[in-house]
Amino acid sequence: MTKGAIVTRAEDFPRWYQEVVARAELADNGPARGSMVIRPWGYGIWELMQAELDRRIKEAGAENAYFPLLIPESFLHLEAEHVEGFSPELAVVTHGGGKELEEPLVVRPTSETMINTLFAKWIQSHRDLPMLINQWANVVRWELRPRLFLRTSEFLWQEGHTAHATEAEARAYALRILGDVYQSTMVGVASLPVLVGHKTPRERFAGAVQTWTCEGMMGDGKALQMGTSHELGQNFSKAFGITFTNNEGTTEHVWQTSWGVSTRLVGALVMGHGDDFGLRLPPALAPAQVVVLMIKEEEAVRAAGEALVAELRAAGHRVRLDDRTETSFGRRSVDWELKGVPVRVEVGPRDLADGNVTVVTRHRREKKNVPLAGVVPEVASIMATVGPELLAEATAAREARLVAVATLQEAVEAGTVGFARIPMMALGQDGEDRLAAHALTIRCLQRPDGSLAEPDDLEADLVAVVGRSY
Repeated sequence: MTKGAIVTRAEDFPRWYQEVVARAELADNGPARGSMVIRPWGYGIWELMQAELDRRIKEAGAENAYFPLLIPESFLHLEAEHVEGFSPELAVVTHGGGKELEEPLVVRPTSETMINTLFAKWIQSHRDLPMLINQWANVVRWELRPRLFLRTSEFLWQEGHTAHATEAEARAYALRILGDVYQSTMVGVASLPVLVGHKTPRERFAGAVQTWTCEGMMGDGKALQMGTSHELGQNFSKAFGITFTNNEGTTEHVWQTSWGVSTRLVGALVMGHGDDFGLRLPPALAPAQVVVLMIKEEEAVRAAGEALVAELRAAGHRVRLDDRTETSFGRRSVDWELKGVPVRVEVGPRDLADGNVTVVTRHRREKKNVPLAGVVPEVASIMATVGPELLAEATAAREARLVAVATLQEAVEAGTVGFARIPMMALGQDGEDRLAAHALTIRCLQRPDGSLAEPDDLEADLVAVVGRSY
């Protein structure tokens, strides 16, 4: 790692983000422009997040499958709005095996077209429905302004694709994913508060009839779209001929959803919880929840350190022993602080002589002398507080920069430093264009009480959440 302190968030937030990602060893730039190498610490965070999401996805009834990376170009042209929306981001393979291909192949930017081709083959009757499929995969989108985890030419994600017999069933499932899978993981596991609502037609996923979104506020007041769930209506089922025979023997087109979150969530953790000393990880997403740090290589220190590691592991924590005493204690403690490990247990000869060790709580940056016999209960107590305290802090920071306004000019002023909530009636028909002139977008639409809109709600009666975004 590079020596020296990282820049503060107040000094230069984008540079702070880049330095934390690099110095915490989360990721590095790949050799190809816009590509990303996810390092073990960053991938460990993603694996834990993936496990939480995967469990919830399966509880919602979806099964995992895998579909090809390469998609015949003609598939994308079957749904006009879809190909138009993704056209600027496509990477296309024109040669293979030393020869020009008869038909170019698109490296998947998303898999609606590929999966719907198979749905048309697999779905015949109402007994085949609902069909609930998820895949964990990589996708490629040719980003013009790449930034590690937030926008890269290739990234990892999950994408769910479902087919249903009725519009109401499809809508209910899209909302179930939004709340029970995405919002539940973001708030309950990552300790990141999110606003939920739906996108305007301008911001909607290409080919969808409705896009539902989870929007987080990052440490600089900007919005990050953290996950989306789409109602596709019958747009793709009509384009791809996905039909079923209902109970009465009549042929109908299915109603569909698609939904996804990506490694962007790792970036959200950095920007949502990080401080001027690096990452601050909730225990559920920390590859190591506790690091036992040996200050010196002495027999008593090693024996105590190894015993604590065994006790803490037996108590159910992910623990690492740092016995790299050839590297200075200060350097190592700074490194673990950068990585955001929730608890450090520092074992040195002086404290040990009194039967104590030093326990450091990362998110509060608090140190405490603890008797050896009290370390396990102390760590358990800290672990129970980290997630709720990080969530409370992030929520308070968001609420301090979320302002209810009545005019577009007030929305511009508030949205430049945080979020503005403004009635759609006050924005008017050209409101989105006027906001765009100030680099602002409508992040989501909600009812005035903050709840999700119902199908019979008029857009003019809703409230827009306005802000700058990544």
